[in-house]
Amino acid sequence: MSLRVELSREIYWLGFNDRKKHLFENHWPLDKGVAYNAYLVVDEKTALIDTAEAPFSGDLVDWIKELLNGKTLDYLVVNHMEPDHSGSIREVVQAYPNVILIGNKKTKPMIEGFYGITENFQEIEEAEVLSLGSRSLQFFTIPMVHWPESMVTYCPEEKILFSNDAFGSFGAHCGGIFDNEIDFAWYEDEIARYYSNIVAKYGAQVQKALQKLGGLAIEQIAPSHGIIWKTKIPYILEKYDKWSKFEADKGVVIVFGTMYGNTEKIADYIARFLVEEGITNVKVIDAAKTHESYIINEIFKYKGVVLGSCAYNGGIFPPMAHIMSDLEHINIRNRKLAIFGSSSWGGGGVRAIQKFAENVDWDIVSEPSEARHTAKYDDICICRGIAKAMADSLK
Repeated sequence: MSLRVELSREIYWLGFNDRKKHLFENHWPLDKGVAYNAYLVVDEKTALIDTAEAPFSGDLVDWIKELLNGKTLDYLVVNHMEPDHSGSIREVVQAYPNVILIGNKKTKPMIEGFYGITENFQEIEEAEVLSLGSRSLQFFTIPMVHWPESMVTYCPEEKILFSNDAFGSFGAHCGGIFDNEIDFAWYEDEIARYYSNIVAKYGAQVQKALQKLGGLAIEQIAPSHGIIWKTKIPYILEKYDKWSKFEADKGVVIVFGTMYGNTEKIADYIARFLVEEGITNVKVIDAAKTHESYIINEIFKYKGVVLGSCAYNGGIFPPMAHIMSDLEHINIRNRKLAIFGSSSWGGGGVRAIQKFAENVDWDIVSEPSEARHTAKYDDICICRGIAKAMADSLK
């Protein structure tokens, strides 16, 4: 027997936990796993909203059949074509050959491209309403949050927003499905890391989506990853508004790349001097030991960033290059930056960070420090100046 978790009368959650997958999108670590959520609305007409990754397709179809109890599936709403949500479409269509697929004009070519399905597609327009009987579904596009065909589905009678990737999170379910059933602190950083890693690049598009959806009466937000928002809707809406504006808290993240510890010592000097200047939120992170997913999340939280690297073959230490590449791709904005490093002969690390600073257009608060071999008294004095300049910029 399958679980019967209802968001409202005969609106069911159909979710799967994936604790085996190590990397989301084969890149972002999943220390706490991830959940895939689909939803089934049973009325005079029936509708499945999104599916799940392909390995769960058999269980998904079995679950649908059990809940429908002999009824047919009339509609499959495709909010988003990324395979972690669309991966079971072919199996659902095989089980219900007459099901009508619902999507926007950018959805159809993706369905054909991924799964070779060309029949029974109904293209919807912005804000179009589909009646199921006593309930209806209304569709709103949210392009580039975070694919061009992304949309959300709203049930006005139940005031439920099926938001797909928007408002989602990493982290498998631990029994609780709704935000009032869980240890929220366990999920909180995974919610932030999901946004900073997956959605952050599209801040302007998130702002447009928030404005478009702002007039809806919403009592539940049901995303396709993570918890269902019920009692903490103001929390997640406030976070998305803040994050999409690239606003950050007062604090400094120091990220360093070092081979033999000389650059790390400079990072520790700057950290101490920052604390002496009154900055208590200071994080010092070794780029070679910490996946960029977590570094990006910390940089997303705090306004100040200090990047330092040793030289490596006339350039920058490779782990630092990887982090800067991801930061440039995500295009985090409105940060204060300071730069330091060390070299043995020709340098290269500091030059690379300076080039990165030009590309991302962050405010550089002070002249960089590049110690030769190991930090001397004069280098340490420059580090104190860097810390003061950074602290002043945050005040």
